[in-house]
Amino acid sequence: MRIISFNANGIRSAASKGVFDWLRRQRADVVCLQETKAQEGQLTDPMFRPDGHHCFYRDATSKKGYSGVAIYAKREPDQVLTELGWDEFDNEGRYIEARFGKLSVVSLYFPSGSSGDERQQFKFKAMEWITPIFDQWLKSGRDYVICGDWNIVHTKNDIRNWSSNQKNSGCLPEERAWLDLLFQERGWVDSFRAVKPDAVEYTWWSNRGQARANNVGWRIDYQVVSPGLRERLKACSIYRDERFSDHAPYTVDYAD
Repeated sequence: MRIISFNANGIRSAASKGVFDWLRRQRADVVCLQETKAQEGQLTDPMFRPDGHHCFYRDATSKKGYSGVAIYAKREPDQVLTELGWDEFDNEGRYIEARFGKLSVVSLYFPSGSSGDERQQFKFKAMEWITPIFDQWLKSGRDYVICGDWNIVHTKNDIRNWSSNQKNSGCLPEERAWLDLLFQERGWVDSFRAVKPDAVEYTWWSNRGQARANNVGWRIDYQVVSPGLRERLKACSIYRDERFSDHAPYTVDYAD
């Protein structure tokens, strides 16, 4: 089973840069998109319904042209969920879940706090609010793959400029401690670190300067899996050869 997670930074923009041609070659079973930045009615072109895939979108309703998530799946899901129960979060189009038997695949776009203190406080609130939901998922007996842009680096190997970013959103001690809680205490698994414990690779680069060319990046895109899936992790890769977005697609192969 192959799952791809990708923050498109505008699905129409990424489409114009060839992402759908690339996706077609990957033969993924599930694709999770974040930051589609579109309403579903604007995506009438057949390219946004790739051949052979069941496609589901959760658009932002509080602010059009903002956020938004999607899931493309070869197999038709048994159920698709688009709300977690907090309107302020749900209406920004940040969550969609497809259920296939015992497996749940989630496309999650976690808030960024980089625009200012108000959004950082929203991010902290979201971290606190979603933790018991993650706990419920662990206790549910289901297998979970939580794909998406979490907007947080975890360790020194996940960011080029560690020291100078300690006071910046996405690398704050409180944010990284929250990932410690999820990974070390709760048992959630960072698929990338499980497969590549010491690798230094990034999934996002600022558009300022020559960040991408100089690989001044952050690893903030994840596939976080429930403990039962750890042994099924076979391989993972971050694709950088083409530039579809300020993020790179992240692919994980799972044993069937």
